[in-house]
Amino acid sequence: MRYIVVKNIGELVTLKGSKGLRTGKDMNEAQILKNAYFVVENGKFTEVGTGLGYQKYQASALIIDAQGKLITPGLIDSHTHLVHAGSREHELAMKLAGYTYLDILKQGGGIFDTVAQTTQASFNDLLNQSQKTLNRMLLHGTTVVEAKSGYGLELSTELKQLEVAKTLDQRHPIKIINTFMGAHAIPPQYKDNRPKFIALLKEMIKEIKKQNLAKFCDVFCEDGVFSLEETREFLTFAKSLGYGIKMHADEIVSMGGASLAQELGCISADHLMATKESDMDQLAKGRVVANLLPLTSFYLNSNYANARLMIKKGCGVAIATDYNPGSSPCENLQLAMQVACLKMKMTPKEVITATTINAAVSLGLDETKGTIEGGKDADFVIFDCPNLDYLIYRFGINHVEDVYIGGKQVVSQGRIIGV
Repeated sequence: MRYIVVKNIGELVTLKGSKGLRTGKDMNEAQILKNAYFVVENGKFTEVGTGLGYQKYQASALIIDAQGKLITPGLIDSHTHLVHAGSREHELAMKLAGYTYLDILKQGGGIFDTVAQTTQASFNDLLNQSQKTLNRMLLHGTTVVEAKSGYGLELSTELKQLEVAKTLDQRHPIKIINTFMGAHAIPPQYKDNRPKFIALLKEMIKEIKKQNLAKFCDVFCEDGVFSLEETREFLTFAKSLGYGIKMHADEIVSMGGASLAQELGCISADHLMATKESDMDQLAKGRVVANLLPLTSFYLNSNYANARLMIKKGCGVAIATDYNPGSSPCENLQLAMQVACLKMKMTPKEVITATTINAAVSLGLDETKGTIEGGKDADFVIFDCPNLDYLIYRFGINHVEDVYIGGKQVVSQGRIIGV
């Protein structure tokens, strides 16, 4: 069969429209078609319509009846710490007792605990654990994932993490975009000689560029971690080498990280729970993606980013899981969407925009991913739902029925196939 035709779609969320980042009120324009169909040829969408227009393809097409269900573009998880060893459930009691993220870090836990486990883990151990994680993400409708390193803080383990992610990108149907995040914490041995660690990071990033293992570079800019000046120095260097740049900004303390992201030309600034209004204005001015991570706030019982004010000010918001062992051990991007709506007051249309086209922009993939329209990769999810509102309303369960990536079915009736 030359074509794949999906017909009888109850609601088709195409997100077709203006190119690039959707900002402000445009985030609520998702273009939803009822009684819709689309056509796929050679792994790409070629036609989208309503009614019976698909019938001209019937003689040469595989016809899929969506039975009145909801279809959206493949979901894009634009901020994860995919590759790591072990878990940190032993920190749960400390969190419940009131210890903060930075309190645990200062005691040698947190990131440093995972660094030790990841350093000791073999390549195959990391590969197997990360593949299980990817499978869970896929079952929940995620078709693209960003994968950060940052649990090595020295070259060999950082390389190991990035090589695992690259291997999975080649083996697994989910598209993986690598980000180098060696600037995730200051190792204890460099606490009194921070410039030496910055110099080491520069050597690491040159080797990673030589091996073509990462598209982006990220820094945890936060009180007690990397200062604004350290962040500026390192990201400026990374940019000079040709990396796209990102920042963990204003997660716990308002340091002006969002404004620095705009100054440096970051493609995204992530977390932003403590961002001031004036810094939001800078994000909007620079069209920096405000990548918000509601499951981190949910798990840490901390403040949520002010998505409503950001959107009012004209920002373009993305939503991601922040999957990691310490502050968001959850692969379910649907849940992040639901929490963004219920706790951050985003509309369902804003939420689907944030997890498709805006997430694609934050990874430099918006030319090929994030919408259902002619020429884009045929990544789509069939949800066992009648409409988009129901996907958000009925929270805490997995609504995915089928998933297609590049026109190939990879989840059928809630089960992974061909992986």
